[in-house]
Amino acid sequence: MGIRFLHATADEVTAEMEIGSSHLQAYGIVHGGVHCGLVETVASVGAALAALARGQSVVGIENQTSFLNAVREGMLRATARPLMRGRRTQVWEATVRDRENRTVASGRVRFLALEGGSSLAGEAVQIKQPTEEGRSF
Repeated sequence: MGIRFLHATADEVTAEMEIGSSHLQAYGIVHGGVHCGLVETVASVGAALAALARGQSVVGIENQTSFLNAVREGMLRATARPLMRGRRTQVWEATVRDRENRTVASGRVRFLALEGGSSLAGEAVQIKQPTEEGRSF
């Protein structure tokens, strides 16, 4: 998707991406899936950083994203912050803004916290420390 992280902590994540022709749907506006993916990506990074401190990893179990203003080109910037960080679940909220600082999408993502060794899609979850190479999406 071309997402570039500007700031990432367990309390706030900010990233941006430049819109290209591959991000547009048939009417020439950004596809809703792009907004959903951007919202889930910034929220996931924050939730993962919070979970990592407890020896857990996270997996998204719900993404509710609203498309508020159409956009055709330019830079999108997304910021995510936690609404709730519990022992077994987290909920993060993200806002996507365009170059003019208009809110173009807003979403909430709910995560399930997994202990190392838990089964996910038939395989054991492995808790991995982030690396420099692993920070680009």
